[in-house]
Amino acid sequence: MNAVSRLLCVTLVAASLFSCSNDDKSNRLVILHTNDTHSQITPDRNDLGGVMRRKAVIDSIRQADPNVLLVDAGDAVQGTLFFYLYGGKAEQEVMNDLGVDIRILGNHEFDNGIDSLASVLALSNATKISSNYDLSQTPLADQFVTSSIKEYGGKRIGFIGINLNPDGMITKGNYDGLVFEPIVATANKAASKLKKDDKVDAVIAISHIGYAPAGLVGDSVLAVNSRDIDIIIGGHSHDVIDPKTESGNSRSHLRNLDGKPVLVVQTGKAGRKLGKIEIDLDKLGSDSYPDYELIDIDSRYDSYNDPKLAATIKKYSDGVDSLMQLNVGTTTRALDSKSDELLNFFADYVLDRGKELAPNVDLAIVNKGGIRDGLPQGKFSKGQILNIFPFRNYITVIDIKGNDLREAFDVMASRGGDGISANVTAEYETGEDPHAEDIMINGKELDPDKTYRVATIDYLAKGGDYMTSLTRSKTVTNSPKLVYDDLLYYLTEGKGKDKPLEGSLEKRWTIDN
Repeated sequence: MNAVSRLLCVTLVAASLFSCSNDDKSNRLVILHTNDTHSQITPDRNDLGGVMRRKAVIDSIRQADPNVLLVDAGDAVQGTLFFYLYGGKAEQEVMNDLGVDIRILGNHEFDNGIDSLASVLALSNATKISSNYDLSQTPLADQFVTSSIKEYGGKRIGFIGINLNPDGMITKGNYDGLVFEPIVATANKAASKLKKDDKVDAVIAISHIGYAPAGLVGDSVLAVNSRDIDIIIGGHSHDVIDPKTESGNSRSHLRNLDGKPVLVVQTGKAGRKLGKIEIDLDKLGSDSYPDYELIDIDSRYDSYNDPKLAATIKKYSDGVDSLMQLNVGTTTRALDSKSDELLNFFADYVLDRGKELAPNVDLAIVNKGGIRDGLPQGKFSKGQILNIFPFRNYITVIDIKGNDLREAFDVMASRGGDGISANVTAEYETGEDPHAEDIMINGKELDPDKTYRVATIDYLAKGGDYMTSLTRSKTVTNSPKLVYDDLLYYLTEGKGKDKPLEGSLEKRWTIDN
């Protein structure tokens, strides 16, 4: 055993993850998987994740096992300055250095448009699969296959890729030519073909549809309505499905239409965890689930260094670091990305900016998903603002009928509320029939026949996040600047200059289950 192997063994033993024994493992397939890493190339604000740490674990497992496959379930991009500055190139090069074998599309892969996506994905060495997106009339046509088969220990393993409906999730115009095929029917058809025609011993679906999205088909629905799928490696909803917990075990161990086991897994987001599936190839087809664990990616692996990956990170990190060091404001307390305070600040800011753009604006609506990071207490940088609001969105002002606005509130109720400005309150019913009640705007109940002037972001106005009713509005005006540029001006030269960034702590809606 050479020095590198000894170092890897020491790392593994210290982490209590694996054994470096020389037993025969040719009858075992290890699948490592990630999802929704969202451009988190370096560790996050909480010192979790980081691709170099992930590489340490991946290399260790590859050293210990002869059959290792690395899979990514989409949304590898969007969320940090690496994507803002380099448009996806950094992520593709990093994934090549990690040795990603198979990958599928996420919805955020389309954020810069399908032409840009095709150019960036051409850099990827991985096998790219899409089973329910017909890409034949898009620039991606030559890059994707509808399925893939790999052989290990004399067993054939088939892979399919399943994606969400882009309508209502991906910005119109960013996926022109793509044809979406129904999830369950297409997945079952593709899996059946692999097992019956191609004689595979197992089918693994790599998906980006979420675990259990409200009112939509997610991994849990797909699993129980399938026949030939053995494992679903999921993404999109950022669920951490940990089999060590009672709830994680029940969510991951499902049964298909024939009562056969289907393992459903997902790792959360930002590369904070790596999923590890161990498949005993001799037990394929039996009434048992593969072994599964989530590996924390943290500072335990900081002693490891891969020179090629280190060079890639350095190549792209200098520009990121410069923006992270340019201070533009302060906070009086830490603001978590999921806090009401940060959401309220965003909604109130959009209302103020909307009033600058047009007269008589009644309210503002923003989505929680538009906020991707938080802020520490004290000074914060331009880079941190860009990390919070990384999307290429514009503040827009629309006129909309009250009954269409009410539909938008019903959609917000289905996900437990979104951002509304301080002059609005609502009550959300979130049970089997999610809807909004007692919507008050400027102290008056929402009038279904009145036309309201609403400040929001263009993504929502175009029907994003399933806000379909907002598309039945009339655009009054759009800001000429992107949201983060508008906000940076506000913090450095506008009304927010020399003032701490803070929002209201009030809860603007109540939830009745």
